[in-house]
Amino acid sequence: MSEPVMGVGTCRPPALRKFALLATALSLLGCAVLSAPVLAAAAPASDVVYSVESAKASKSLMLDVVHAGKRLVAVGDRGHILYSDDQGATWTQAKVPTRQLLTSVYFVDDKHGWAVGHDAQILASEDGGVTWTKQFEDLKRESPLLDVWFQDANSGFAVGAYGALLATTDGGKNWEDASDRLDNEDQYHLNGIAAIKDAGLFIVGEQGSMFRSADWGQTWEKLEGPYEGSLFGVIGTAQPNTLLVYGLRGNLFRSTDFGSTWEPVELKAARGALEFGLSGATLLDDGSIVIVGNGGSVIRSDDNGETFSVFNRPDRISVAAVTDAGNGNLILAGQGGVRVTSPTGAGAENGKNGSSK
Repeated sequence: MSEPVMGVGTCRPPALRKFALLATALSLLGCAVLSAPVLAAAAPASDVVYSVESAKASKSLMLDVVHAGKRLVAVGDRGHILYSDDQGATWTQAKVPTRQLLTSVYFVDDKHGWAVGHDAQILASEDGGVTWTKQFEDLKRESPLLDVWFQDANSGFAVGAYGALLATTDGGKNWEDASDRLDNEDQYHLNGIAAIKDAGLFIVGEQGSMFRSADWGQTWEKLEGPYEGSLFGVIGTAQPNTLLVYGLRGNLFRSTDFGSTWEPVELKAARGALEFGLSGATLLDDGSIVIVGNGGSVIRSDDNGETFSVFNRPDRISVAAVTDAGNGNLILAGQGGVRVTSPTGAGAENGKNGSSK
């Protein structure tokens, strides 16, 4: 599956990325080279367009779901941001100053969080996802940010299409274009960024591109990875220096030395090797790892990623992200919205919309 190209001009064919597993999201992505300068500038208040309130928001396309303390926060299509305080049973739609597709969200504590998406937009919340402000956008880029990570309430990074790497040291009041810190002359899309225990930061992207930073983002080293196809995400395990990267056609690799060497992880489904793309992952409190993807794929490891059990949901929905519900169940986000499932990913109950803020 390839992405449609909108607009005119010459550009190299874009590759699949995390949300590219979902056909609905693909049609929203254009093809334009990122501009270089980055200055934090939100739209004037009088020009702000808010996401449309919808009773069906919890059943619309959602691309990420995380915890803000005990609260759940999910982001997705049309600027929708939802939050739940009852383990995913009901969801409240937040008032959000955008109608663009949001691709990723990250909270450093129960209050401070950031969401990123199309038009290189970065939104911020200081109240656990109830209200949001637009910190940054760059309409000239015409391309999305795809992941975000913060070390604390001040220092963070956002990554995205065409090699975008943005950095802040003041909680997002100002964002700096830090793309030149990476050896990425081909401007490969950067799909995921994550912290690895006792090691540093790791970025993965298009064409199997990999970068690591032992000083938490100040300098980066380009690595030769084990795979030449697109990688959609990276997650650290509970063990020091140990991480997993995942991408197209069920490709999953494990490293115990911060990316210096890699071993493939075999994934066997009921009818043979898993061949669906993998798009999102979470590390549970007990050290278990859950990774989700296309075809209703939900895979789980209880040994720090050495082996995985594979479950494919009968509905074969495309799943973009996963987190724990807080009671042993899982929350899946993707095609058809947010769902509460059993710890294996089986069963499904769409959360109900509550009030809107």
